[in-house]
Amino acid sequence: MQKEIEITLSPEQIEQTEIINQKLAEALNLSESRIKGFEILKRSIDARSRKVIYRLQIKVFIDENQIPKVYIVNYQNVSNAKPVLIIGAGPAGLFAALQCIENGLKPIIIERGKDVKQRRRDLAAINKEGLINTESNYCYGEGGAGTYSDGKLYTRSNKRGDINKVLQVFVSHGAEQDILVDARPHIGTNKLPQIITSIKDTILNAGGEVMFDCQMTDILIEFGTIKGIQINFKDTLLADDIILATGHSARDIYELLSKKNILIEAKPFALGVRIEHPQEIIDTAQYHCDTRSEFLPPAYYSLVEQVGTRGVFSFCMCPGGIIAPCATGENEIVVNGWSPSKRNNPYANSGTVVQVTLDDIQGYDPLRMLNFQSEIEKLAFEAGGGNLVAPAQRMMDFVNNKLSIDLPKNSYLPGTKSVMLDNILPEFVSESLKAALPLFGKKIRGYYTNEAILVGVESRTSSPVRIPRDKETFQHPQVKGLYPCAEGAGYAGGIVSAAIDGINCANAILKAL
Repeated sequence: MQKEIEITLSPEQIEQTEIINQKLAEALNLSESRIKGFEILKRSIDARSRKVIYRLQIKVFIDENQIPKVYIVNYQNVSNAKPVLIIGAGPAGLFAALQCIENGLKPIIIERGKDVKQRRRDLAAINKEGLINTESNYCYGEGGAGTYSDGKLYTRSNKRGDINKVLQVFVSHGAEQDILVDARPHIGTNKLPQIITSIKDTILNAGGEVMFDCQMTDILIEFGTIKGIQINFKDTLLADDIILATGHSARDIYELLSKKNILIEAKPFALGVRIEHPQEIIDTAQYHCDTRSEFLPPAYYSLVEQVGTRGVFSFCMCPGGIIAPCATGENEIVVNGWSPSKRNNPYANSGTVVQVTLDDIQGYDPLRMLNFQSEIEKLAFEAGGGNLVAPAQRMMDFVNNKLSIDLPKNSYLPGTKSVMLDNILPEFVSESLKAALPLFGKKIRGYYTNEAILVGVESRTSSPVRIPRDKETFQHPQVKGLYPCAEGAGYAGGIVSAAIDGINCANAILKAL
C-alpha cells in the first residue's frame, strides 16, 4: 500500500532518516516497522513564520518494499535517418536533438560558439581583461547561456510539456537527484558544463552530429519551403526541417530574417539593473534571524510591485551568486547573474527590471525594440569607460538622485564605476525603479539600503523580437519546415521551458512527417 502525506521538519532534521520515519509513523498512526520506505516528491522551505521549517510531500510505502525508479532511454542509432538541422546548442537545441533521436530522426546541431572547455578561456578573458569574443561568450557556445549562468530549473511551464522528463534527463547525465524534489531546483554553474558535455556525448553516440564554430549565415528557401542553410558564408547543408533555437541574443538572425522578408514581430521585454546585497542581509530578513543556520541554504527572494501601469519585478535571483558580464558584441554592457551549486559566495544578486511595452517605442519596424535594447547597452558601455567596466550606483543614492562617492565591494569582476544611472536608463525605467525600491524595502527588512549596489544594465531578460509560428504545427506561417523555437523566438523563458519547447518542436516535425 502507498500513501502520500505532507510532514514538516526543522532544518536540523532534514537529513535524518530516522526522524522522518518517526514523523511518518505518527502521521499515519502506524508502527515504524510497517514503513518499508519513502519517496520525497516535493521539498520546500516555509519561512513565513519566525520558525523556519521544511515542508515535505512524501509517498510512503506501507507493508511493501520500495522499488527504486530508474530513468533509462535507449537512444536508437540514427546515423542514416532523415536529418533535422538544429540551429543553436542551448537547452532547446540539445533537448530537441535528444527528442529527434527518440523519434528516429538524425539531429545535426549547428553552433556558432565553441565547446564547453574552449569557452572557459574566452570567459576568463571577459572577466580578467574585459575582452569580448563575439562568437564565444556567456551566451554563445555549447549549452548556450544556461551553461555558465547558473542552471536554475524553476519554471511555471507545466502545461507546455513534461517538466519531470527534462529534470530526469539532467539527472541521468550527472545532475543531483535533489532537482527532482526541490521546489526551486538548481544545478549550479560549476556542475552544468560536465552535464552539458554528457548530453552532447549521448547525441553523438546515437549518430547525431554537433558542429561548433559554425554560424548560420543564410537560410535557403524555395517556393516557401526550407531547403537548407549556409554556414560561415560558404558551406551549404541541405535539409527539409530547421529548428531555429538561437537564443535571445543572436541579433544577426533577426536581421537575416528581416532582410529575407520572413515575418518577425517586435515584442515587449523588460529593462533595468542587477541589484546586489550582502547575502547576510537577505538571510537575516528572510529567515528572521541574526545568523543563518548551517542547515539552511542562502535565502532567496522574489519581489514585484505595480508602479502606475508598469510592473517592476525581480528576475533571476542568485543567492550566494556573482554578477557576470554577458555582452555578445563589442562596445556594449550587459549584466546577468549566476550561482555555484553551493551558493557560497558572500553576495545575493537579482535582476530588477521594468516592463517596456510596444507603446514605449513607437513605430512599425519589427527590430525597433531590439535597436532600443542595443542603444541602452552602448550607453552603459560608454558610461563605464571601456573594458566592460559597468556603470553602478548605491541604491539609496540612486533613489535620491545622488552620485555615489564610492561603491561597495561587489562580485562583478571587470569592475564598476560610479555614475548617475539616470543618464543611461530611460526616464520611465528610472522613475519606476525609484518608486519600487523603497516599497521592496517594506517587504524585506534591510533591502532598501546603501549597502546595496545597482549595476547596469540588465537588458536581456527576454527576446525583444518574436518569430511567429502556427500554434498547431509549430512552423513559421510563411516558411514550411522552419520551426521557431524557445527564448530566441519568444516562446520560452529559462532552461526548462526552453528544453520543453525544443522537445515540442521535434515532436511537431515527426507529426508533420
